Amino acid sequence: MAQKLTLSVILPVYNEEKDVPRNVPILYKYLKENFTQYSWELIIADNGPSKDRTPEISKELTKNYRSLFYICIPRPGRGGALKEVWQKRKSDYLCYMDVDLSSDLSFLSQLISFLENGADIAIGSRLKRGAKVYGRTLLREIMSRGYNILIRTFFWTSFCDAQCGFKAIRKEAAMKLLPYVEDKGWFFDSELLITGEKAGFKIKEVPIVWRDDPASTVKVAKTAWGDIKGLARLFITRPWKKIQNSK
Repeated sequence: MAQKLTLSVILPVYNEEKDVPRNVPILYKYLKENFTQYSWELIIADNGPSKDRTPEISKELTKNYRSLFYICIPRPGRGGALKEVWQKRKSDYLCYMDVDLSSDLSFLSQLISFLENGADIAIGSRLKRGAKVYGRTLLREIMSRGYNILIRTFFWTSFCDAQCGFKAIRKEAAMKLLPYVEDKGWFFDSELLITGEKAGFKIKEVPIVWRDDPASTVKVAKTAWGDIKGLARLFITRPWKKIQNSK
């Protein structure tokens, strides 16, 4: 009997005492019903750590779900949490999504299918033709489209949506890429994709259904400034050259 492929699904969280008990059981049930061909695990990655009841609630949930784990990374930053957890997992495929489950879970199988068929990274997109986005403010839409135009203009990349919180990567690709990804915050996604594509890794993008979370705590202006500084750093340092030279 062939051994099952392994999958780690990561939920990076910080002060999510409401979404964790509400959405983790939903995601767990979905994985249990739709990913029977994989040996999978679901990991709550607390980056901070959280100052509310997220740790207590998460630990309590792990008692009821066999393949659910809670990991506390004692440093702030979603990107840093993902990098640390991804580097330590041994699964064939590594995935993450936002704990508010804004991305429709029915598209998760497409991401993993892309990896099975040769892609190094698979990402959900709110901006690619065919995507459906509900509840997003005009300001966020304009800023997101403008930011991704900047990426394509300065780096000649092909993907449409660098920031969507719905991504998967093959373990071997992660191990080659992550040492060169410096950002520990929100720019992590963009840096991973820009560096990856410029270094020759294959990225596939699927248009998804996305329902914006009105309770999102992301500070748009602060995040946008961090993204601009990150793009400037990448344009100067060009880390993909180091990866190309190491092959």
